[in-house]
Amino acid sequence: MSDAGKGSVMGGAIWMIVISMLLFWLPGVGGFIGGLVGGKVSGGVGPSLIAWLMSSILIGILFAVLGTMLSGLILIGALAGLGGLVLGFIDAGTRLLGAIIGGFMA
Repeated sequence: MSDAGKGSVMGGAIWMIVISMLLFWLPGVGGFIGGLVGGKVSGGVGPSLIAWLMSSILIGILFAVLGTMLSGLILIGALAGLGGLVLGFIDAGTRLLGAIIGGFMA
């Protein structure tokens, strides 16, 4: 009963990132919904955990880089980016729960 080829890890990670970013105004629920959809797209629990890890790393890098680029001062921008990184990691817990449930639903 192998479901190989049914889902896409990269597609699941992208869905997790996009939905989490679109629903940023719902801090816990947005990440959960993103994880749920991304886990379902990934095609199983194992691939959904890999997709969650990829999305968490990419969101952290995104916050750190964009925070640094948007500020004229590199040090201030880096501190703002690290603040966003902390917020991204807070959201990662609910995204993980959603990814596991979505992986079971796949």
